[in-house]
Amino acid sequence: VNLVESGGGSVQPGRSLRLSCEASEYTIRNYAMGWFKRFPGPRRDEAVAVIDARGNTDYADSVKGRFTISRDESKNVLYLQMNNLKPEDTAKYVCAGDYRPSDWTMTLDGVFNFAYSGQGTQVTVSS
Repeated sequence: VNLVESGGGSVQPGRSLRLSCEASEYTIRNYAMGWFKRFPGPRRDEAVAVIDARGNTDYADSVKGRFTISRDESKNVLYLQMNNLKPEDTAKYVCAGDYRPSDWTMTLDGVFNFAYSGQGTQVTVSS
């Protein structure tokens, strides 16, 4: 599965962005998908949001109420709607996914065990 992210940019605090992750070569219909933040240097990646094949979701506490993860299986695209952006949201956002059975117990950090990921799209929030 090839994943390509888009939609990043430089915005002021309080603004919104919608990230997209387009999958090719395979349908995401039975895949769990998610987003994580990647930072330069030794700082650890941070999980942001995850969605399973049934549409159940989980979010990092820092983005709850501001970010929404969703999927459009007809277009084979994963989204991350980001509202009320804050400077601490600045990072490269990477999309990831993998097949998971219907009885998979979803965890936010499970995104780091997905087999497929993209190159990321940069989000910079500053005034």
